[in-house]
Amino acid sequence: MRKIKLEIGCFFLAIVVMWLAVWGPEALAKYQDRNILNCISEETVEGENEGYRYTMSSNDKLYILSKCLNSQTLPGSEQSILAREEEGTDYQDLTGSYAFVVNHRDPSAQEITDDELYEACNRELGILKELGILPETVRDTTAVSYDAVRYSAIYVPEPRNNVSVWKLSMSTSVKNANKQNRLLDAYIDADTGKIYEFYVRTPLTWEEIDPDAMILAWSDYLGLGEPAANESVNPLQETTQLFRKYSFEGMGGDSTVVTIGFYEGINELFLKISK
Repeated sequence: MRKIKLEIGCFFLAIVVMWLAVWGPEALAKYQDRNILNCISEETVEGENEGYRYTMSSNDKLYILSKCLNSQTLPGSEQSILAREEEGTDYQDLTGSYAFVVNHRDPSAQEITDDELYEACNRELGILKELGILPETVRDTTAVSYDAVRYSAIYVPEPRNNVSVWKLSMSTSVKNANKQNRLLDAYIDADTGKIYEFYVRTPLTWEEIDPDAMILAWSDYLGLGEPAANESVNPLQETTQLFRKYSFEGMGGDSTVVTIGFYEGINELFLKISK
């Protein structure tokens, strides 16, 4: 009798196992569907052609921006340029390895808008003053006195490797503007507000400037690591004899050259990552 009961129990257990194997996955799927169907959910996704950036190190961003500034590639005819101005940057049309193009799309949620730009720039100018990179006499920027354009510096073989920057320039529409103690030009990271390159009029002379201390402070400001003195200098390529060049680690074993220089007579100090 006990043997018969055991056999019957095993028979029913086998039936249950077979039912679970056949109908179990379908029943589970229906249960999960009830939690999804007819329910509204939100998910943030990138636009197909938005070309937003991978997370890159400061050295990578500086390298790409430097390469793009030195290439200044804007492909296409005047007609296609006008079309891009209305539609935004078309990453599919770019040629060459590096391109520096005007970005007419609205800033993303991570980027500084044109309304926020001057506050961000003045904040970073204050930091550069505290670090001793700029003298305290440099004045704040205002929308009245400056023009701002947003660019994308793009590594064309992999467009998602791109850097969004604002170029801030003292407006040429203001005649006879006093440029003393003024920022003249700067490239500003559109995500962080960090200042990559600048030209500024100061009351200082070259003898009062310590470029080695300045580059160390700027390197720490951007988180670039230790700079190395650049010995391969061709003075004929420079527009002034007062300069020092440094190298930072770039991408693919290459490096980024940064120049600190000074135009005597007009007392213009610059730090540039372009030629």
